[in-house]
Amino acid sequence: MSNQTEQDTPPDRLSVSPHSDYFDADKLQRGVGIRFKDRVRTDIEEYCISEGWVRVQAGKTVDRHGRALTIRLNGPVEAWYDDLGENPPVAKAD
Repeated sequence: MSNQTEQDTPPDRLSVSPHSDYFDADKLQRGVGIRFKDRVRTDIEEYCISEGWVRVQAGKTVDRHGRALTIRLNGPVEAWYDDLGENPPVAKAD
């Protein structure tokens, strides 16, 4: 994979929570689109393409620190950067 292609596809795992080891503000600022089970989702908290799962909020429930509780859903995950316009390179499991 070329360096340009690596910059044009999102990482294998990414989280929107600043407390996570997989948080990357620069990549999130670009806007990441997620397709989970052939449906575009905007409520994803964290994803992992290679392991095939996403985390979404479990309603309005929060933990004792005030952070939203999440549940893990398994299935095929695809990710792309929104700032690349129409037909961007898509990161997905092989």
